[in-house]
Amino acid sequence: MAKKFSELRSRMSPESQARAEAKAQAMLAEMPLNELRQARGLSQKMLADVLHVQQPSIAKMEKRTDMYLSTLRSHIEAMGGQLEVVARFPDGAVKISNFSDLESNASA
Repeated sequence: MAKKFSELRSRMSPESQARAEAKAQAMLAEMPLNELRQARGLSQKMLADVLHVQQPSIAKMEKRTDMYLSTLRSHIEAMGGQLEVVARFPDGAVKISNFSDLESNASA
């Protein structure tokens, strides 16, 4: 008979539980768009409706490796998020502010 995960977890040492939690958080911190959409509880159809596009457009977008920041921003905002562009260097990270308000820049 299958065991519940909570039972298995309760038998783990506190150190093992902490390592498992850290690994889970790292996995959640980085994921492809399709997994992010699913984690947010959205179907491609639901997201397409919010973006006023057809569902195949969402499927195609999720497979792309290159897209405009404005397209990615719209996709993220439709999921209820906010896009930030950050450059990471060995001595620290810098948020790139050029992209913080694309819509007002586009209308200017």
